[in-house]
Order: sequence, then C-alpha cells, then structure tokens
Amino acid sequence: MDLNKQIYSAGKALSLIDRAAFRVRREIYDILDRQVSLNSISSILDIGVTADQQCISSNVFENLYPYPDRITVLSDQDAKWMEETYPGLKFVFGDGRYLPFADNSFDLVYSSAVIEHVGSFENQVRMVAECVRVSKNYIFLTTPNKWHPLEFHTALPFVHWLPKSFHRRFLSLMGYDSLAFEQQLNLLSTKEIKKICVEIGLQSYKIISPRFLGFRSNLLMFADLSVQKSFKSKTQLVEVFKN
Repeated sequence: MDLNKQIYSAGKALSLIDRAAFRVRREIYDILDRQVSLNSISSILDIGVTADQQCISSNVFENLYPYPDRITVLSDQDAKWMEETYPGLKFVFGDGRYLPFADNSFDLVYSSAVIEHVGSFENQVRMVAECVRVSKNYIFLTTPNKWHPLEFHTALPFVHWLPKSFHRRFLSLMGYDSLAFEQQLNLLSTKEIKKICVEIGLQSYKIISPRFLGFRSNLLMFADLSVQKSFKSKTQLVEVFKN
C-alpha cells in the first residue's frame, strides 16, 4: 500500500469511507465558517494538504472555499498541482513544525487531520506553537478523536484504545507498518489537546466535537488570538522550540 494513502485514509476514492469522510469534513468547514465568517478572511494558511487528487475527501477546504487567491498551502508532499487547479493559490513545500513564514503572516491558520502525524507530543506542541506564531487572529486545527470507537486511518474498531505498545504491535501484525510508529500516528484526546494549549500558554480556545455514528468523531480546536490578553510571547515560543 502506498505510504501516503495508508497514512491519509483507509478508504479508496469514492468508497463509503471516502464519502463519509467528505461529509464530516464538509460539516467541519461549515463549523469553521460559523466561527470566523470565512468570506471576510483575507489570508489563510492550510498546513498539510495532500498530493492525492482522487478522493473527494482530500483537500476539502480548497474545494469549498471560493477565493483560492487568499490561500497558501504547505505540505511535505508534492502538491504543486494545486496552483493550477486553484488559480491564485500558492503552494509551499515545508514542515508544519517549522513554518517558513514570519510572525503574524496570516489571518487564519488551518490544518485538517495533520497534527496526529507529526510524531511525539513535543512535536505536536511545536506545531501548535508555530501556528500561533504565524497567525494574526485565528487558528483552527482538527484531528480524529482518539476515543471514537472507529480508528479512521485503518477502519479498525477499538484496537486504538489499547496501550500504545500493544496498539502499535497489532498494527504491524495487520500490515499497517507505516502507522505502527509514533512519528507517523499519534492519536489525540481532548485531554491531550488541552495539555498542548497549557504548554504554550494558550487560553482563548475551545474544542468543538462533531459526531459520527453517535460518537464524537473529531476534535476541532479553535483559538481566537485577538481576544487573549496574555500568553507566552511569539518570541518566547520560537526560543522554546528552537532546539
């Protein structure tokens, strides 16, 4: 199985899983629109777009947002094709943990189902800190809920509730070798997202949880940086995570 395909989703193009993922991501887009009124946003960074051009659940934000010239996308995959598909959009090759942008570069920093793939908890903290650093106003990060009965990358139920060592061993036995390592899949719960926010001193955030099959499927962390009175300065964040 292709590495990117395995990490991104268990579903093939137009499969039941692909269609279900699209519906959930469309709902997430609508939730974000209610938080910030997307049409009024002048500059957006989308961290972690995929090179996939087949699944309808891929790059849903770009498919729905009507102003591609306001979007910069960043990925460690070759998604340069997006500049032709979405005129005015800018593609940047890079790593979400080390964003190649100045402080306060974007009105909104957005990332869908990426933070669970950047590795250790420390790397996840670094990514959120970088999002805070380059955003002027808002950040909106999504990740699958660790406590949903279905693990969406593999479509396997319940096994991700096992202790991490047993879960990773099971994935390897089932042939999901690329997901059996922390640097490729490190699922998050509400508790862990709150801990990340504490680590960087982020206070003005909320966690929204849409449902799938009756359970909270995704965790959406929305932060309005403009209303927070104080948190670790962006200079401090850079210094903390420089090494």
